[in-house]
Amino acid sequence: MMLRLTLALMFIGVSQLAAAALPDFATIVEERSPAVVKIIAEVEAPSRSGRGQMEELEELEQLPEALRRFFQDRNPPAPRGGGTGSGFIISRDGYIVTNHHVVDGADTVIVRLADRREFDAEVIGTDQRSDLALLRVDANGLPFLSLGKSEDLKVGQWVLAIGSPFGLDYSATAGIVSAKGRSLPTERGENYVPFIQTDVAINPGNSGGPLFNLAGEVVGVNSQIFTRSGGSIGLSFAIPARVVTNIVKQLQTSGEVVRGWLGVSIQNVDRTLAESFDLDRPRGALVAQVGGNSPAERAGIESGDIIVAVDGAQIEVSADLPHIVGLLAPGAAVDVTVIRDGEEMLLEVEIGALEADEIARVVTKPSEPGTVSMLGMTVKELDDSDEPGPAVRGGVVVSSVEPGSPAFKGGVRAGDILTRFGRSAISRLSDISSAADGLEPGKSVSVRLIRQGAPQFIGIKVPEND
Repeated sequence: MMLRLTLALMFIGVSQLAAAALPDFATIVEERSPAVVKIIAEVEAPSRSGRGQMEELEELEQLPEALRRFFQDRNPPAPRGGGTGSGFIISRDGYIVTNHHVVDGADTVIVRLADRREFDAEVIGTDQRSDLALLRVDANGLPFLSLGKSEDLKVGQWVLAIGSPFGLDYSATAGIVSAKGRSLPTERGENYVPFIQTDVAINPGNSGGPLFNLAGEVVGVNSQIFTRSGGSIGLSFAIPARVVTNIVKQLQTSGEVVRGWLGVSIQNVDRTLAESFDLDRPRGALVAQVGGNSPAERAGIESGDIIVAVDGAQIEVSADLPHIVGLLAPGAAVDVTVIRDGEEMLLEVEIGALEADEIARVVTKPSEPGTVSMLGMTVKELDDSDEPGPAVRGGVVVSSVEPGSPAFKGGVRAGDILTRFGRSAISRLSDISSAADGLEPGKSVSVRLIRQGAPQFIGIKVPEND
């Protein structure tokens, strides 16, 4: 009997300790909800006649009263469309943060507070690249939320969201940080947001709402979900507060956003490429192309360089580079660490503005005829029918690739234009013949090629018996 009592007391004690370790979400919800708002974006539907509503009203005014009433009854005002989302107040004088996609294309934006007051909102500015928008309502003394340091978040920490999923206002959901720095390129291939991934239940209508840490600080703005059903499956993505702070400051100041720009086309470094560039492990952003008259070109960055750090921040994968550079102020001078020919170099770069991005295209004329076969591919000089692609100074074109060969396994395809082989630049056929003399069996060689106008690096494994 005594043993059972002891075990029961131990079980109760463990349960109490476990309960005490759980976070107190109730306090955060109670204290922070008043600063969370519902966003109602209205779009005026076009009139059935295809004419503007003002034109129709002017015509009705010219009719006798009896006829005017008849036509008004038969042709009521066009219904309004649009959607809803969430947002939160960031200042007492009415500045509000939400998503760009929540208010994009809206004719009228209405903000509804927790106490059910409604305000017509002015759109101060939006930024499609980060999916952020800044609104303002004509009010003072409003409750507001503070932006925290998203960089201090750790994977596994608790986070909480408040929003209006499916129109269910002020719903609270909680979960943990699943990952940081997630890269989710836009439809235009742009990638400037290192998203916070969580398993918090985020659904349509949560967009633009805050993501809190346990201190009640906003560490992110809920923006996207991955779903096959239309609802949450535990893959939610939030814009980090560090990005939000930067964008909001620019929108408040000028109503638009300017990002830092380096002027390079980059790709990831895989195991084969890492070996071919004599890296200890895959890391960094491999420069496939340098834009003409870009900040990178002026600083001496070259195609084939591997950028491993910018302004003291390490570049582990290529997606890290636009995340970091995009937050730098144009005109800032920063140190960029690159690995070139196996050696680490430090270059100073003056960051440019994103709008200045232009890629020069250079057409190279053929020189010597003939072909060279190596590693299962046959290459020949360029001719007038070949499109060299951007920023090409010479090169040879792949006329055929043998299936299953080292070149085929590495990713070379017919029509590719080779501009670099190993550490040698390729301008003509004789260059690649000379570069091939240094191949080492069992080693990997890096190859820069142009495919459909886009440059990239690949690694080819040289067979042991070649």
